[in-house]
Amino acid sequence: MLIGEFNYAIDPKGRLNFPAKFRDEMGDSFVVTRWLDGCLVAFPKNAWDKVFTTLSQAGLADAYKLRRMLLASAAEVTPDKQGRILIPPSLRRHAGLEKDVTIVGTDPYVEIWDTDRWNQTLEADMDSAAVAAAMQAMKL
Repeated sequence: MLIGEFNYAIDPKGRLNFPAKFRDEMGDSFVVTRWLDGCLVAFPKNAWDKVFTTLSQAGLADAYKLRRMLLASAAEVTPDKQGRILIPPSLRRHAGLEKDVTIVGTDPYVEIWDTDRWNQTLEADMDSAAVAAAMQAMKL
């Protein structure tokens, strides 16, 4: 299961350690692309195939914008022998990845955040009335 939070530093070449716990579930290679709230998302190949199929079959104008956002920036990555993945420069810029990075398991995918942005987003989410309402609706 892709859950948990891990903190790493990205190196100047854009290489990022990827948690061994996640590598086992993500497979030999996986897809990284832009995501909501200024982060990146990593999909295992089987989950990405479902996303790709859904996007390819959608005909709405908004679906076209979503396809463009997700597909144009998508990169297939393969961890090296040290368990690092290479994040392309355009994706690093989108997510503001310069030094400290937080990798968050949100099964069925993984989010990759600038640590400061993650902490700010998490704090805002925890104060959100929408989160409280969702928890109540799900009886959590």
